Amino acid sequence: MVALLGAGVFSLLLVMSRTPYVSDIIPWIDFFHSALVIHVNLSVLVWSLAFGGILWSLNQRPGKPWLAWPALFLACLGAAVIIVSPFVRDAQPLMSNYIPVLQHPLFFAGLLLFALGFVLLVLNSMIFMAPVGPWMSGQGALRFGLNTAAVSAAVALICFAWSWVRMPDYLLGQSFFELLFWGGGHVLQFTYTLLMLVAWLWLSSRAGLKLPLTPRVVLVILFVGVACVFLSPLIYLAYPITALEHIELFTWLMRWGGSLATLPLALAIIVALLRYGGSSEEEWLARSSLQSSVFLFGIGGIIGFMISGSNVTIPAHYHGSIVGVTLALMGVCYMLLPLLGYPLRNIKLAQWQPVVYSGGQLMHVAGLVWSGGYGVQRKVAGAEQGLDSIERVLGMGLMGLGGLVSSIGGLLFLIVVLRALLSKQVTHQAE
Repeated sequence: MVALLGAGVFSLLLVMSRTPYVSDIIPWIDFFHSALVIHVNLSVLVWSLAFGGILWSLNQRPGKPWLAWPALFLACLGAAVIIVSPFVRDAQPLMSNYIPVLQHPLFFAGLLLFALGFVLLVLNSMIFMAPVGPWMSGQGALRFGLNTAAVSAAVALICFAWSWVRMPDYLLGQSFFELLFWGGGHVLQFTYTLLMLVAWLWLSSRAGLKLPLTPRVVLVILFVGVACVFLSPLIYLAYPITALEHIELFTWLMRWGGSLATLPLALAIIVALLRYGGSSEEEWLARSSLQSSVFLFGIGGIIGFMISGSNVTIPAHYHGSIVGVTLALMGVCYMLLPLLGYPLRNIKLAQWQPVVYSGGQLMHVAGLVWSGGYGVQRKVAGAEQGLDSIERVLGMGLMGLGGLVSSIGGLLFLIVVLRALLSKQVTHQAE
């Protein structure tokens, strides 16, 4: 939750620094790239993997998880260091894909601490991996999905290490980090997607939906989702990491392999949503997060096939996809809190939060796609955007408005969750 709160603060700085006219009056325009680095790492890397840790912890078999507490401590310490790192002097941002970095020892220390915590988390998840149980049960399918996500995370770590070992000595700066995080970064996207698919299945059950799929078919879908991950070592064996083929094969692996599991499950969920509208407040709560996630993830996937050149269509694609993952995890958070003894204090607000959040992101993505069609470049702000036509101004203006609405939706999520957590603490003190 702290990571998501920090990401929201930095996202406001980003939106303001790219919105026409507003960007001309803010005094910290040079802070844009540093804010972008921290926003991406907190909202994608830290938030998604931390929530993966929640689900893997709940899924593990009985035993003393002796690696879990050191993993949590290192990850929290690393995330805290990452948050403060852009405020030191001479922190130069490098906009490498998947894991952008600040060239400063403090940021690298934070990233390394978080990485060590994640390594211990994955090891703990592998050691205490729960057996699937009956293959024909829905619970077995969920366990299988969480286990495949843990395996995917382990493969991503192997890819990061493989890239480090095979890195040529002459590479420095952005080229170094771009290639270091390229293979493992693509595999992490499969990890996020597998976690999202498990969230979709759970939310479908809590929404009262009857999916036109048997548990056996769901197992096959999840297996296909993780099978593509095992192609990544073949890419490393076939080509050096500096080869164009290495870069393109990972791009194709994510573009085509990522849809093999999500498309059939999304279609089944859409059919079930059309058949049943929900009756109780709890079902509507699960349905709200589920349909928002499926819709936005689908929009992001479609945009991914429209990418041509290096413009803001690329962030439109991953904003749709990653926010689709985030919405699914938010929905699971709403389901988990009451089970952990933290009942929601305002279910109506929780029901509307995914609508506001996804609606703002849809406007944000639409503005980026529009602007990308007119050649506005990515990873720039202020005058560098070249907003010299009414079409570009309107497109980025829509982006800014959508970002503001989306930030409100993110704030509503924080309010709902923190009210539940703090109310429980107040109740205990009163008792």
